[in-house]
Amino acid sequence: MNAMSVNWILALPEITLALAGLVILVFGVLQRPGKGIGACTVLSIAAFVGCAVLVALSPDGAAYAGTFVNDSFARFMKILVLLGGLVALLLTVSYRTDERAPLPFETAVLILFSTVGAMIMASSANLMTLFVGLELSSLSIYILAALERDDVLSSEAGLKYFVLGSLASGLLLYGMSLVYGYAGTMEYSGLIAAIQQTTALPVGLMVGLVFLVVGLCFKLSVVPFHMWTPDVYQGAPTPVTAYMAGAPKFATFALLLRVMSGPFGAMAPRWQILIETLSILSMVYGALAAIPQTNIKRLMAYSSIGHMGYALMGLAAASTNGVRATLVYLAAYLVMNAGVFAVITAMRRKGREVTSLADLSGLGRTDPGLAAALAVFMFSMVGAPPLAGFFGKLMVFAAAWQSGLYVLVGIGALSSVIGAYYYLRVVKVMYFDASAERLDQPARSLVFVSGSMGLATVFFVLALGPLMALARQAALALGG
Repeated sequence: MNAMSVNWILALPEITLALAGLVILVFGVLQRPGKGIGACTVLSIAAFVGCAVLVALSPDGAAYAGTFVNDSFARFMKILVLLGGLVALLLTVSYRTDERAPLPFETAVLILFSTVGAMIMASSANLMTLFVGLELSSLSIYILAALERDDVLSSEAGLKYFVLGSLASGLLLYGMSLVYGYAGTMEYSGLIAAIQQTTALPVGLMVGLVFLVVGLCFKLSVVPFHMWTPDVYQGAPTPVTAYMAGAPKFATFALLLRVMSGPFGAMAPRWQILIETLSILSMVYGALAAIPQTNIKRLMAYSSIGHMGYALMGLAAASTNGVRATLVYLAAYLVMNAGVFAVITAMRRKGREVTSLADLSGLGRTDPGLAAALAVFMFSMVGAPPLAGFFGKLMVFAAAWQSGLYVLVGIGALSSVIGAYYYLRVVKVMYFDASAERLDQPARSLVFVSGSMGLATVFFVLALGPLMALARQAALALGG
């Protein structure tokens, strides 16, 4: 089989999804204004499902002169990314702006192209592939955040994310240039060889690594690179917020895990303290800053900051078990986060979106099903057994403990206790506060997403065995 055939076969999922996006874009443009929105969304959902099948069937190997790699780790992360994008598309089906107009058909296309970039990130084997995938994903999200052009908050969200995202991209590029300048290569395999062949690592190489981490941590909204998160989460349309909180973060974690465990794996003793510090700051700040929040989208923004801190515990462990724990944690976070945003999308009164915690008052009496689903997600985010969040936290805590990071585990446990306050406050408002005016009847797509994610959260333990096996296989592939 020649190199060109290998290139096509290994990148077939990304190529297929990109071509599908172009076809759907042309289809949408040819429709009359305001028409074809539902059809574009359905076609995008079908493209995601087909792409997931192609990812599952794709073989291992390297393509495009070693800049693109497909292995168990890439497949695991791509499936998570596709699931996150699929859920966001399902939320757009019934979403209406406050003017009761649907989101434009470009929404589905932009989510699709952002997902293509995220998949490229998961298969990155070269610093340039890393940057191309990251920017393709980010450019689409800049537009998505500002889709509601007549909404001041949405416009502010898009502008703020674009300006700060551009700064982060500059830092990332500067780090890449330093790494290339001192190592003489951008390929991960070449970086491994260059680092192993030297006894005294150049200071410039370590500085470049720090800038790489900073650029990626911005995309993860890790403290102290989190400043954009609350405003963008609040201002962006809720399905877009749901997408931003899932798929791009999974892809960025795929990059971070692949870069830190691969090219810079031999430098683990030098970067462990940096990752530990970022993890601690994110967990503590996310827990404390969420306490005074009265808007549930801003609360989920700070919650996301905290969850990224917990996920970083697995990376800080600098071991195969740590990578496996992070992958399981991200899978648990996917089902919890998707379910919460499905409920937030369903929070409408007289056709207008409401996002205040007070709007949930008495929901346990006015809409018991929706309240029960949200309560399950809140308890899971606390880490209550036997829900999904419990197993995610248990695994990252265990991996950090096995690596001797006892202080990190202790602070993580303490921040979990603090975080329980604002998660349980949501449950208290739903079941013990006086009833507010009844919310509108949620659309079927939202009921399906919240219900299915609720069941996945409750019965996560049933999938834990196969999931751990897949995560272990992915971690071993990354380590190899």
